[in-house]
Amino acid sequence: MIKSNLLDDFLDYMKSTRGSSESTVKEYYYDIRLFLRFLKQRRGLAKDIEFDDISIEDIDIELLKSVKKQDIYAFNAFLEKTRKVSNRSKYRKISSIRTFFNYLSAKVDLIEYNPIENIDMPKLEKTLPEYLDLNEALNLLDTIKNTNKKEIYKTRDYAIVTLFLNCGMRLSELSGINLDDISNDNTLRVLGKGNKERTIYLNNACQDALEDYMKNRPDIESNALFLSMRNNRMSNRAIQHMIEKYIVDTGLDSKKYSVHKLRHTAATLMYQYGGADIRSLQEILGHESITTTQIYTHVRSEQLKNTVNSNPLANIGEDED
Repeated sequence: MIKSNLLDDFLDYMKSTRGSSESTVKEYYYDIRLFLRFLKQRRGLAKDIEFDDISIEDIDIELLKSVKKQDIYAFNAFLEKTRKVSNRSKYRKISSIRTFFNYLSAKVDLIEYNPIENIDMPKLEKTLPEYLDLNEALNLLDTIKNTNKKEIYKTRDYAIVTLFLNCGMRLSELSGINLDDISNDNTLRVLGKGNKERTIYLNNACQDALEDYMKNRPDIESNALFLSMRNNRMSNRAIQHMIEKYIVDTGLDSKKYSVHKLRHTAATLMYQYGGADIRSLQEILGHESITTTQIYTHVRSEQLKNTVNSNPLANIGEDED
């Protein structure tokens, strides 16, 4: 029987051995549960049961051994036609299933045939990341400077946004910063995806913003750098809510811009104005694959294209015979 204990073993493996975060492990669980429910329905093993009520605890290893490539492609079609998910979401879910079957075949030797090998993955749309331009970023910082909040929260919020815009760190990385992560040599240690540590160099803006905040930060025993009104570590949601409010106050679209878009902004500005090469940018952002970082080269290419098209001679001759 696969039951919950084998699935738990897989999730424990992803967390403890592969170093996946708690949120990533949850996504694996939801994706695999969705596939196993689909599999039972496809095999006629869940008649007269609402899809979301289908139990996966009675799936045995023999059923998993029977999975073929056709089942994977059928699941992909189910995701598109029935669940109406995007290609990006389909890609993630199929990737979760692939990781699960790779675990069953190569890590614990429970299946010999791996149906996910050489499977065609859903095609991802190539989209440029949304980001604030330089003036929008400056306006956002000015909005925080001019807020009516108490000095402690104004300097805290300003430091948070300054770090996002200058260092390009992830939300979880910023919320997890401790006081002892900041070194005397003006570097910052952050814990990224897969529990991988990396060092971020703090420029003058970050140093000044942190110095102003530390003058106002409550002198309590908590090691957390950024504190809430209750002197607890600020949660991811609290930081998101705070930034969303400032985005609206700045006159920007909160549906278009978010905390993660600040990470895109930092990366884009470093690439456009700082002359950062792609490898350096990969290191700064903590990307495991250079492919992920290369999207910012497309941003630059788009900028070059727009520059050429803005030439007043660009459309000359269009009306000529």
